[in-house]
Amino acid sequence: MATLDRLTTKMAQEAREAPVRAAEQLRRNADLVRAAGQRLRALSPPFAATLARGSSDQAAAFAKFLLETHVAMPTLSHAPSIGSLYHATSPRFDGVPLIAISQSGRSPDLLAAAEDARRQGAVVIAVVNDVASPLADLAEIVIPVHAGAETSVAATKSFVCTLVALTHLAAEWSGDAALLAALQTTGDVLEQAANADWTSAVPLLRDAKTMLVLGRGPTLPIAGEAALKLKETSGLHAEAFSSAEVAHGPMRLVGAGDPVLVLAPLDVSRAGLVERLADFAKRGAELIVAGVPDGVSPATVLPFHTDVHPVLGAIAQIQSFYGLAEALALARGLDPDHPPHLNKVTRTL
Repeated sequence: MATLDRLTTKMAQEAREAPVRAAEQLRRNADLVRAAGQRLRALSPPFAATLARGSSDQAAAFAKFLLETHVAMPTLSHAPSIGSLYHATSPRFDGVPLIAISQSGRSPDLLAAAEDARRQGAVVIAVVNDVASPLADLAEIVIPVHAGAETSVAATKSFVCTLVALTHLAAEWSGDAALLAALQTTGDVLEQAANADWTSAVPLLRDAKTMLVLGRGPTLPIAGEAALKLKETSGLHAEAFSSAEVAHGPMRLVGAGDPVLVLAPLDVSRAGLVERLADFAKRGAELIVAGVPDGVSPATVLPFHTDVHPVLGAIAQIQSFYGLAEALALARGLDPDHPPHLNKVTRTL
């Protein structure tokens, strides 16, 4: 049985650093990202691609959302094995931005895939925490996330800072004035989110074995990261779905007393959410909601500021969620800093 003081876990300490680190990142990267945006606009590629694993792949899904909705740039997920095992990266990657996302920049499969893509002429953009890493060395454009050293196996501040870096890149690439202006509030928005107490959900999840996490639009990748962290830190089988897609089969799995965590988006993708959640309520599901529209009951409502840009709102949700994940792990008698069978850097090929 873990006896850690919640205030002394590395996960809690590191997650709490994210607001300051993110704000500092935006200041330090201002010129670099502006230049990257100008170069990408001049490049005018037919599409973009992402390359990532684990939590970074959830960040890649967030990048896809940003690029397709703000830059009007079709974006595909390039599986590392295509380059690392099959050496089959398409020649059509010539002149295409490949955004490789990694905390360490040292995973062998990611490096091999990035090298394979570069041989085909891809413009490799490394979004990485370690600028002295092999991934940074092989990239044409390096965007540091400036999260600082992260020792807890569960990534927190590095994930938040990566989302902010990707948002910054999308804003400069697109020239989106509203998003650029919203980024100036990042530190304050994340500070509010870090102070939001989501632990009212702990009693509902302490003994859970399975659950759903719902999001849509900008919050779907956030739901994916939340589900991954629940597996990683609490051994809880959590699965993420779009609130639109969930009705196509997963709804069958939910019955009375089953927990459903809802991370509601603040943009047009919240359409139909009230009706969907009413369906869950009729089934007796235990709804836990953040940013949800008025009219959803019964539910455990998590504190969340909705008067923010939808992209920053999504990032704020994962900032708040990390406090819940850490508290839940401790309530289940687990050490969130050292999940069994996991390492900080995963080495696969």
